[in-house]
Amino acid sequence: MTKWLLAAGVLIPLFSAQATQDPQAVYKRACAACHAGQLPQAPQPGDRAAWEPRLAQGMETLVKHVTQGFKAMPPRGLCMDCSAEDYQAIIHWMSRSPDT
Repeated sequence: MTKWLLAAGVLIPLFSAQATQDPQAVYKRACAACHAGQLPQAPQPGDRAAWEPRLAQGMETLVKHVTQGFKAMPPRGLCMDCSAEDYQAIIHWMSRSPDT
């Protein structure tokens, strides 16, 4: 019984860490510093023309770019508590959202 409780205690935080954060809140907290127009090469939310060639690379590549850093994108995109699922949700939101 003790081993089972110990295993559950280790695994529960791992599963809760995978919960996706609100993409718009994360954008405002971490992404807007660059993606709200300050860096011309950083695609803005809702700019479908800028997002289209990036999305064509595939979500796995985009998440890798955010996680590892790519060109002017700093590693983890300034969101140190984001999971891969969070990055996917934020990319999806930014590539479609007309709001900032």
